[in-house]
Amino acid sequence: MPETTQTPRAVITPVRVVIALCLIAPFVAMLWVGSYAKADPALAGIPFFYWYQMLWVIISTALTMLAYKLWQRDQQGRKAGEGK
Repeated sequence: MPETTQTPRAVITPVRVVIALCLIAPFVAMLWVGSYAKADPALAGIPFFYWYQMLWVIISTALTMLAYKLWQRDQQGRKAGEGK
């Protein structure tokens, strides 16, 4: 009976680090209140405090979509690697 040796796959890969950064960045940006707790510069009469947070809603959506796509690609690569 031939023995098949499988090399263990790394759990922490560069792609997974990028995924984690994409998911953590919005939390860090919103928890660091001192960076945006001000009224100026106003954008179309909206104080910085508000439009900065609304901008992060859009950025968070884009980062979450990117993380999801990277995760899908990572999982497909791992499944393809198992078939060998």
